[in-house]
Amino acid sequence: MTGRPPAPVRGLFRFTAPRAPREERCELCSAALPDPGHRHLVDTENRVLTCACDPCAQLLDRPDASGGRFRAVPGRYLSDPDHGLDEAAWERLRVPVGVAFFFHNSALDRPVALYPSPAGATESELEPEAWQCLLAASELTGLLRPDVEALLLRRHEGRVECHLVPIDICYELVGRMRLRWQGFDGGAEARADLEEFFGHVRERARVPGRNRP
Repeated sequence: MTGRPPAPVRGLFRFTAPRAPREERCELCSAALPDPGHRHLVDTENRVLTCACDPCAQLLDRPDASGGRFRAVPGRYLSDPDHGLDEAAWERLRVPVGVAFFFHNSALDRPVALYPSPAGATESELEPEAWQCLLAASELTGLLRPDVEALLLRRHEGRVECHLVPIDICYELVGRMRLRWQGFDGGAEARADLEEFFGHVRERARVPGRNRP
């Protein structure tokens, strides 16, 4: 475990710091954006999230646009209730807290493990064996789209939740925890916010291959 802010995502910290309320605008064409609900693009060269209107997102999220530099963050949420991750598998991940997310970084050409902390997104060294354990434990790992989706895990009350989510909500979670964290364990406000966040994820997520009731 490194305990240091990862270089590839330092540019994303601007999304986790407190900001005064202001009108959101597309960072590419300056068009006004709906609040909430606008889209994000991942700038794979500079490792930042970019707020975008729908036309800009559709224009740039193409292999022949900007050399593939921008990738639109999709909106799908998936869950795997039948995964094989247990307490022993979690220990092999070497994550010191109960929440972590994993994504494939195209610039580094490897998976990256991050977790929320009072300092922001913090990288945990991911051993190859631990990543292979994740690959074997959940089908969601093989469905991840590089740079724009993450495998979100939470260890809570003796079990592990496993979700595939858009990468931008992972940084939203980092920002929320950074703002509300108090003391050693985060405090009651941070824990309540975490419950609310995962409740939202569960509501939106579907299980691959199953239809909603």
